[in-house]
Amino acid sequence: MMKFLVEPGKSMKKLNLKNWEADYDAGKRKEDVEDELDQFSSRMSDLQYKLFAAKSQSLLIVLQGVDASGKDGTIRHVMGGLNAQSCYVKSFKVPNEEERSHDYLWRIHKAIPQDGEIAIFNRSYYEDVIEARVNNLIPKNELIQRYRQINDFERYLSENHITILKFFLHISKDEQKQRIKERLHDPTKLWKLSESDLISRRHWNKYIESYEETLSRCSTSFAPWYIIPANFKWFRNWMIARTVVKTLEEMHLEYPRPKIDISKFL
Repeated sequence: MMKFLVEPGKSMKKLNLKNWEADYDAGKRKEDVEDELDQFSSRMSDLQYKLFAAKSQSLLIVLQGVDASGKDGTIRHVMGGLNAQSCYVKSFKVPNEEERSHDYLWRIHKAIPQDGEIAIFNRSYYEDVIEARVNNLIPKNELIQRYRQINDFERYLSENHITILKFFLHISKDEQKQRIKERLHDPTKLWKLSESDLISRRHWNKYIESYEETLSRCSTSFAPWYIIPANFKWFRNWMIARTVVKTLEEMHLEYPRPKIDISKFL
């Protein structure tokens, strides 16, 4: 069985994404997985309601990956059954002028879920190390500091009852090429393609190296990274749904006790 969790404490040299199969499917069939996905969706909805009712914890889900790795598709197919009343998606683009005038985590902290909420980050604060490394935006010593600062930030969140799940959607270079081609010929997907996507593809190796370093340095016991094989979209969806449900179950959610004396009404 292939491992999905990046073990905390492993050095950068020990994590090589070539050793993680992007087309792994655990020997499952698509039709069987889709039946299970429906069950996971129902269970996820029930657990979300408990989370919302208790208002004592929250869940932050981080989705990262190269362009066309399936972040939007994951949100649509895996999180589609969640109630929008206590769940939201936040995407982090290039920072604006106000955001640049603050530290790089300032805009992130404002988007952290409140008690009882689930937040899904479609890209995240990890862009501030991924892109920074690929494009040499900051000195190396400052980059190393950011890895530590992110770990400290995530520890702080976890110690304040925020559970963090981080998924790296792992696709192959050939699969990315195929998906980009599909977007070029499909009007319903063409709008998602930008010039920056094509430019980024030229730096595939740099992005992979940057992710390898980030996954190694920033997978911790309190905020683990999961490498999700994502060449097969149906397996990607199943694996993430399964992990989210398992994580919510491990939060031991309970409905709160009523704050009124029920006996007066019986």
